[in-house]
Amino acid sequence: MGKVRPRFIKNLARKLLETYPDRFNEDFENNKRAVAELADIPSKTVRNKVAGEITRLVKRMRRAVSGEVEVKVEEQ
Repeated sequence: MGKVRPRFIKNLARKLLETYPDRFNEDFENNKRAVAELADIPSKTVRNKVAGEITRLVKRMRRAVSGEVEVKVEEQ
């Protein structure tokens, strides 16, 4: 089970992703640098959490677009 992120981190990540969709991709390090440039976040921990949330959102969007759906099939 994953950790729960605070709402303000999720909101900031979604807002940055909507505003600058071409700046982010599935690479955490790239997203971390982009968040540092685009947002005025004094805390390294908060910056990394926002970059991690953006990375997760980008991966989810790519999976949804490509049609990859995880389906569990029980064999009898």
